[in-house]
Amino acid sequence: MLTMLNFIMSITFMTLNHPMTMGLTLLIQTILISMITGLLNSNFWFSYILFLIMIGGMLVLFIYMTSIASNEMFAYSNSLMMMMSILMFSISIFFIFNDSMWLNLSLMFNESFIFKMNNFYNLTKFFTYPSIYMIFFMIIYLLLTLVVVVKITKIEYGPLRQKF
Repeated sequence: MLTMLNFIMSITFMTLNHPMTMGLTLLIQTILISMITGLLNSNFWFSYILFLIMIGGMLVLFIYMTSIASNEMFAYSNSLMMMMSILMFSISIFFIFNDSMWLNLSLMFNESFIFKMNNFYNLTKFFTYPSIYMIFFMIIYLLLTLVVVVKITKIEYGPLRQKF
């Protein structure tokens, strides 16, 4: 079901032309992919990191779009909405009546259950002696990047866009 929603969101992304709707579609796709990878693995660590990185990028794009095109109106066409609803309905009917997809999905979850026991040991190796230095380095790097971005975008320096 989540893969079907992700597929539908990919199709809708190709038809969009407004940056804000593209950002919303990307956000929904990120949530769906994070849920899929978290359910296939025994933990949601990778999903959480992926979600945080994508949200950070989306915030930067949102700030850029609001400073450049703040007065652009959001408009949609009725024909596009009708086409997308027909497409979503037909894909949903196809996936509901396709029995081989449900069989493959259940086999995939059974195979992933076998790897759940080994995945716990991989996660503990991630936080042991040699690799903990890399984690500390990434934390310090992200904190330094946050401080630099806050210093660059101070309110006293004015807007990011210059008026000519």
